[in-house]
Amino acid sequence: MKKILEILKKIVFSSFLLYGYNLIASNFNLIIPINIITIFIVTLLGAPGLFALILFKVTVL
Repeated sequence: MKKILEILKKIVFSSFLLYGYNLIASNFNLIIPINIITIFIVTLLGAPGLFALILFKVTVL
């Protein structure tokens, strides 16, 4: 039960992290969509996962 709550806490934090990034990045048109895949990446990898998504978004443009 404790492990499930810890995972849910990480998922919620990842969602808020992506939302906060999108609030800042909307001015630069570098929005990362908030979906199950991006939340999963940020949940597993943390901040490096978010930076990887940002780099992927910048290089694809």
